[in-house]
Amino acid sequence: MSIVAVFSAIMVITRKNPVYSVLYLIITFFAISGHYVLMNAQFLAIVNIIVYAGAILVLFLFVLMLMNLNKESEPKKNKFMLWASAFAGGLLLYVLLAAVHTAHIENVKGIHVGNIGLVSELGKALFTTYVVPFEITSILFLSAMVGAVVIGKKD
Repeated sequence: MSIVAVFSAIMVITRKNPVYSVLYLIITFFAISGHYVLMNAQFLAIVNIIVYAGAILVLFLFVLMLMNLNKESEPKKNKFMLWASAFAGGLLLYVLLAAVHTAHIENVKGIHVGNIGLVSELGKALFTTYVVPFEITSILFLSAMVGAVVIGKKD
């Protein structure tokens, strides 16, 4: 799964055709969802597939297909901007490698033990410990939906 995720992520940033980049990004999200399943977090895996691969990336794909991405309409790139972007990318890579090198990773024991990532445990936590914030959030969403209907309604 990791090899597929890393390979498809590299393909996302190296493809010249943006439609192919979005398709490789979908593969990346499916590989990440596979990691969630292996970590016993089935709810996160399903939400990742539904929200990201199912909704957001489909919207990206529609926007890319509706845009006119011809070579003639693309502005000419300045050589200074290319060098500046390469330098900024190198600095970002250096900072990330330094952060990974100095990170103190502790051994996590019992990652596959228990029912931490299951939907039933999430439901128990939402309706016992976090019931008040959960209900306040649902009221906020309800008021946002009513507001959207009122704003969108014609006089």
